[in-house]
Amino acid sequence: MITKAVRIHGKNDLRLDEVALPEIGADGVRIRVVSDSLCMSSYKAALEGGEHKRVPDNCAENPTIVGHEFCGDIVEVGENWKHKYKVGDKFVIQPAHYYKGSQEAPGYSYSYCGGDAQYGNVPIETLLMNCLLPYNSDTYYFGSLAEPLSCVIGTFHAMYHTKAGSYVHEMGIKEGGKMALLASVGPMGLAAIDYAIHCDRRPSLLVVTDIDDARLSRAASIYTVEEAKKYGIELHYVNTRMENATEYLRELTGGTGYDDVICFAPVKPLIEQADDILGFDGCLNFFAGPTDNKFKAPFNWYNVHYLYTHVVGTSGGNTNDMQEAIEMMNAGRLNPSALVTHIGGLNAVIDTTLNLPSIPGGKKLIYNHIDMPLVAIADFEEKGKTDPLFAELDRLCKENNGLWNPAAEKYLLANAKKI
Repeated sequence: MITKAVRIHGKNDLRLDEVALPEIGADGVRIRVVSDSLCMSSYKAALEGGEHKRVPDNCAENPTIVGHEFCGDIVEVGENWKHKYKVGDKFVIQPAHYYKGSQEAPGYSYSYCGGDAQYGNVPIETLLMNCLLPYNSDTYYFGSLAEPLSCVIGTFHAMYHTKAGSYVHEMGIKEGGKMALLASVGPMGLAAIDYAIHCDRRPSLLVVTDIDDARLSRAASIYTVEEAKKYGIELHYVNTRMENATEYLRELTGGTGYDDVICFAPVKPLIEQADDILGFDGCLNFFAGPTDNKFKAPFNWYNVHYLYTHVVGTSGGNTNDMQEAIEMMNAGRLNPSALVTHIGGLNAVIDTTLNLPSIPGGKKLIYNHIDMPLVAIADFEEKGKTDPLFAELDRLCKENNGLWNPAAEKYLLANAKKI
């Protein structure tokens, strides 16, 4: 079978290739990829080429398919896996399978499997590690967003606290505690707000910060103070572009500081602020992934010693986190639609990935079997003046608070130009 796929050939060298997929054999599974959500991690892989820890050193001779937040249909199953999968099932993939400790992952390391392809052959490692997950929904983009949601869920699970006189780490955010999400109105920050409100282990105080009023207002219109209150949470949105912002954030806790702080941007002053607002036994999670491998920021070691403050870092979620994301989406407890701000076809992947840091907004969602430039949902109305496809997409999104939604996806897949 021939499939179109975006592959990495070297530093800043992505190409839309035609790839011949080998037969799957008894130990294989073939998939049809419907949607992929582009991730900054793919930009970093393209930037570094073969120097990236997950991309093969010889990618110039052995190019690999990019994209790791993908969802679609199983179209062929080898004899040895028919007990577990069947043709017609939908799937999502947990790319970080860590088979025998390996860093290899779909979307970085494999010639025949990645999110920015029409079809692929699932690596045997993914199957052996139970990372090809069943997905029982007719909304593909929810499945594509299960991976970024799992990263956020993993972050909450990685937080820890202790009790006086005990060395046992009690995992997870402090239930009923005080939580701050800093620089948290980008796509991953929005997911964290949603999860903090609707998960089973919730704070009593949730403070969300940024320095952009428009982004804060959008977040507040989606995850409202009233909605948080239903779950026993006092929610505040704070623009920290003010004098004495750190003091104000501490005042919101009554002066005691925060039990849990998550930092969503690799900015030194932000990390210092996160450190300054921690309370006794406070846990700081540095979620943001810097591109500078020498990135450093000061930390208050007096508080580490006397107040037991501590830091954790997370990079990705595990399979259990992804399964939790799927279960919560299927139950209607998580809705990742707010993360998506742009829609495009497979032909838009290269330019979008290579320029991802400079494109404003949240998640860029790709549908792999259509031909469409990357278009912001906010621009649907203007494009709809000359194109009936966008006029209908605009109407469907406006009916859903301006958000991408299952009805819009179904209409797009049925009516867009095929690639």
